[in-house]
Amino acid sequence: MQTLAYGSWPSPIDAALAAAHDGRPDDVGFVGDEVWWTAPRPTEGGRRTLVRRRPDGTEEQVLPAPWNVRSRVIEYGGRPWAAFLTDAGPLVLFVNFADQRLYAFEPGGEPRPLTPVSPVGGGLRWADPQPRPERGEVWCVLEEFTGDGPTDVRRVLAAVPLDGSAADDRHAVRELTDDRHRFVTGPRLSPDGRRAAWLAWDHPRMPWDGTELKVAEIGPEGVFQEARTVAGGPEESVAQADWAADGALLYASDRTGWWNLYRDGEPLCAREEEFGGPLWKLGLRWFAPLDSGLIAVLHGRGAATLGILDPETGELVDAAGPWTEFAPTLAAHGERVVAVGASPHSAYEVVELDASTGRTRVIGAPHEDAVDPAHYPRPLIRTFTGPDGREIHAHVHPPHHPECTAPGDELPPYVVWAHGGPTSRSPLVLDLEIAYFTSRGIGVVEVNYGGSTGHGREYRNRLREQWGVVDVEDCAAVALALADEGTADRDRLAIRGGSAGGWTAAASLATTDVYACGTVIYPILDLAGWGTGETHDFESQYLETLIGPYAEVPGRYAERSPSEHADRVTAPFLLLQGLDDVICPPVQCERFLARMAGRGVPHAYIAFEGEGHGFRRAETMVRVLESELSLYAQVFGLNPPGVQTLELTK
Repeated sequence: MQTLAYGSWPSPIDAALAAAHDGRPDDVGFVGDEVWWTAPRPTEGGRRTLVRRRPDGTEEQVLPAPWNVRSRVIEYGGRPWAAFLTDAGPLVLFVNFADQRLYAFEPGGEPRPLTPVSPVGGGLRWADPQPRPERGEVWCVLEEFTGDGPTDVRRVLAAVPLDGSAADDRHAVRELTDDRHRFVTGPRLSPDGRRAAWLAWDHPRMPWDGTELKVAEIGPEGVFQEARTVAGGPEESVAQADWAADGALLYASDRTGWWNLYRDGEPLCAREEEFGGPLWKLGLRWFAPLDSGLIAVLHGRGAATLGILDPETGELVDAAGPWTEFAPTLAAHGERVVAVGASPHSAYEVVELDASTGRTRVIGAPHEDAVDPAHYPRPLIRTFTGPDGREIHAHVHPPHHPECTAPGDELPPYVVWAHGGPTSRSPLVLDLEIAYFTSRGIGVVEVNYGGSTGHGREYRNRLREQWGVVDVEDCAAVALALADEGTADRDRLAIRGGSAGGWTAAASLATTDVYACGTVIYPILDLAGWGTGETHDFESQYLETLIGPYAEVPGRYAERSPSEHADRVTAPFLLLQGLDDVICPPVQCERFLARMAGRGVPHAYIAFEGEGHGFRRAETMVRVLESELSLYAQVFGLNPPGVQTLELTK
């Protein structure tokens, strides 16, 4: 065992290795008896491809580069593909990221467009396709820009002909609903094909604030009739809806303060647990009904476990296996359930559960240890006490190396990770970006601050009109608690976050003296600008609940914005931004930096061409991690081997 200072431990987990393992399988589905899913390709420009698992167990890429299976509906996207079997084999329907057109594809052939290109604004976009081969159509969400502004947009459910007749003719697309609601999810059809269910909501609500569950009769010509609201409302969030095999309507609602399951309005398994989550993408699935009447569910508090629920008895049996966290993507075929699971010791992999036997197995994207797992973090689930005695949930990842230890009188540096959203949470799974730091002797703590999901609506609502206050306070409380208990070095604390986490990081640097430095990634920095036209439509009124109605409290927007208080930032920082980001645009960073000019605060700004909101390219992620480590090395007095020095300007 070597005795080396924290931050100087040699590690086999370099930035390139962490980047190569970024992303996870998603959007699982059955095509006949085969399982298909989308998969990341960070070394191929950050695209996503479609993968199929053959009956012999082999994986095969369905679409080669440059095809990129990814939708931009609401900018965060939605389920981008579907497929069904024909006499000639599978017919695949997918959205291509570059032009956002919906394509049809038969493996072995060439993709052919089904939808036209619109020159207006952001064009035509599609998500959550539902094939209706008996009608010669695919039903999906249509997002149509009506002008050049980010909020000049309408959304409806629409039917696209499978014969390609709409490829150059917008009028050949048949609209199934009107555009009275600002947002809609894809339709789910009852087993007899006579009813459709979908979710809808309007500004200023976000889907976790309140949604409406709509049901319509489907006429013989495929026309929606007598659409009505059967659940949900301004203060009730329905996260998902689907139909049981017997025609009962299933949905996840938080009417009790927790997302629980209901069948035709009756609770199935009333627990203070979450059976749903925030609808950041269209088509997320936390439950899937089986032919037998059982229901595959994801549930838990602060985590999502896969289980099988018997709706008749309320009995819930969890799947056996090492996975402690499942992503909100599920598919069922007969008694087979496919999900995407991970654990603190393994990355996300495609998992199959046989509901009739209880047997689980990995069937795709299997986790493989790229290095000796002895170098992985050994996280702890902790609950801290914050202001007013409130609970704060966190995951603590102490520095860990199988062959290194630090001098007995040295305390380790720690970085607080603030997650994005902010209505989201940090899952406790193996993340090689965290391991990149912990294996070098730098601790990481992920804080699921007030406002995070997974702990009920009351915990989630703590951030209402308190963004920039509760999140900042909770992160600081955890950091100082670690220092007070002797776990972390009080003088070597940092904060880091992206998107809404970037906001929390920047706001923390501007309003507290807790941190010696910070890493701010594609952040929100100017609330007034972001809330009055500088972001996309989906989140354009998010601040009405996070901060308060702009018309009533404009001063609060200025009071909390880091860009308005650049003079208060004295700690060194690293600012990272994608130049193609339409959610948190570069102008926010540029405005902040202009106000920092000449103040003598060491900092670096790196902007990446071709990157949007969420870095996807391997070369970008390598530079991000190495630059971040260099910042900590310079500020904390560390000596990590083999890391190029980041130039800090003043």
